[in-house]
Amino acid sequence: MKAYVLNGIGDLSIEDVPIPELKDSEVLVKVMAAGICGSDIPRIYQTGAHCHPLIPGHEFSGCVVNSGNAVNSLWMNRRVGVFPLIPCRTCKPCREKKYEMCRNYSYLGSRRDGGFAEYVAVPVDNLIELPENVSYEAGAMLEPMAVAVHAMRRTSLRTEQNIVVCGLGTIGLLLTMFLKECGMKNIFAIGNKEFQRAQMTRLGISEENYCDCRKQDVKQWILQHTGGAGVDVFFECVGRNETFSQAVDSTTTAGEIVLIGNPHSDMMLAQNVYWKILRNQQKLSGTWNSSFTQQADDDWHYVLKRLIEKKIEPERFISHRYRLDELEQGIQIMRDKTEDYIKIMGVK
Repeated sequence: MKAYVLNGIGDLSIEDVPIPELKDSEVLVKVMAAGICGSDIPRIYQTGAHCHPLIPGHEFSGCVVNSGNAVNSLWMNRRVGVFPLIPCRTCKPCREKKYEMCRNYSYLGSRRDGGFAEYVAVPVDNLIELPENVSYEAGAMLEPMAVAVHAMRRTSLRTEQNIVVCGLGTIGLLLTMFLKECGMKNIFAIGNKEFQRAQMTRLGISEENYCDCRKQDVKQWILQHTGGAGVDVFFECVGRNETFSQAVDSTTTAGEIVLIGNPHSDMMLAQNVYWKILRNQQKLSGTWNSSFTQQADDDWHYVLKRLIEKKIEPERFISHRYRLDELEQGIQIMRDKTEDYIKIMGVK
């Protein structure tokens, strides 16, 4: 089969490799759509993966074309999405079914071969079936959508609250989509690109509720738009000292700050910022990955239910589509930032 193989930092090439051999509890998924995650770029070009050679890609969907001896035959030919985290199922979080916090996990696309290939070996316990009215492209976006939902569900949102989404990459945009879908009325968005403003408008966020942080003082803008009180919930989707400080400055007393953005460097907490957290009794929540327990109340089924009911349309965020064997063009766009993009997708 054809696959993108990462042989070392910056050494990515499309190669002919063997189709994966299956363990008893695995299935072979023919990849029909695969998205590029922002985390794939430093993995490929800066830090490398946990092992080499490795096939990257953890946002993908496809069709089951073969199965191991212990897999129910009913999975054959099923359309599926794939939860990429493979938990150990023995550590404390796993025993509590909080698999996203597993202490000894493996991961498709970073610790074992992933979805930038024609076929992937996937544990059957990591599959979620896609109904016919859910596209493969939407199925490949289940992972980032579930990450956004996981962050949202970490809070106790009320419709009348003032909410900020700071950072309008893929997760920030998807988070805004879900906040709108669940009825939040007072959503403010902070971005730094004109196409982000356009996407917010398409989602129903008014121009007056969009702050361009290149041109406006974020703290003053938020205070102005909240009568000087600040926001009740601040979703920080950037991961920089500056935006974290803005979150503390702009969140009201007893408000909540949800930290989503992966840090770009060391996060340094200035004394006056720490004082504000204490004196305003703010609540900080970390969020990581998403819940997948194969139960109806996990994050993935929350997303899937809304896809089935056509309450959300994630395909609107696909800015570029390439054949899977041309996906490196999209990877390079994200590396070099030569074009505006949201979700770059490889399709069969």
